[in-house]
Amino acid sequence: MLSWVDGLPAAELPLSDRGLAYGDGLFETIAVRGGRAVLLPRHLARLGEGLRRLSINLDLVALEAELSAFCTELGEGVAKLIVTRGDGLRGYAPPQPASARRILLGSPAPSYPTVNAEQGVCLFPCATRLAEQPLLAGLKHLNRLEQVLARGEWQDAAFAEGLLRDISGRVIEGVFSNLFLVREGVLLTPDLSRCGVAGVMRAEVLALAETQGIEQRVSDIDYDELLAADEVFLCNSLYGIWPVRQLSASVWPVGPLTRKLQGLVRSLLDS
Repeated sequence: MLSWVDGLPAAELPLSDRGLAYGDGLFETIAVRGGRAVLLPRHLARLGEGLRRLSINLDLVALEAELSAFCTELGEGVAKLIVTRGDGLRGYAPPQPASARRILLGSPAPSYPTVNAEQGVCLFPCATRLAEQPLLAGLKHLNRLEQVLARGEWQDAAFAEGLLRDISGRVIEGVFSNLFLVREGVLLTPDLSRCGVAGVMRAEVLALAETQGIEQRVSDIDYDELLAADEVFLCNSLYGIWPVRQLSASVWPVGPLTRKLQGLVRSLLDS
């Protein structure tokens, strides 16, 4: 596995890193095609927002150059970028000044079954609920224990993903994907202002829908509204779009709007 720390090849971290002690940092999982980071502007925009909210200082221009060099060396696969606040002494108080640490990990692209995209996937109804924290909502921060607990709920390979809801029962996202539904031609996706991860592919799907003149709405979605949908699909930056064909007793067809957006996203990832 290709790995860099602060711009240099390395495979070790200091035990004092606050990412290890407190999850004090952010990460981005980036598809790499032909030595190029796919959807890089969206990844950097989300990272920049996270750095601002967590008050972590980092030169994004220099980071982009470093990431570009890393992706060139990787060629094909997935680049995982981790930014931590850096080293610190014992205690929650952020060190002043702090020196952010940059970690880059390169790995082969995941191999997903083609049936997931072609015929759709089954969703597992996770019992784990997402806590509400507006200060962190939307960010891809390093605290992912809710997702770890949720993914541990099933081992059956028949389920490609799990559905996550918040503590009030509202539909939020998949364990590693964002969720969309279609009702009477309108594209809907859950509001992520309380919890959840605002995925870069989610943002891209919303932008593509706008260019196609597709009516869209970001709002609270309850469980019954999901079950009453005409189409349901998932998306993330590595696999694009997977239609959802079943959740418990509810079954959906792979609908025309899902197929249209899936084709647009596939062209983007393959370009």
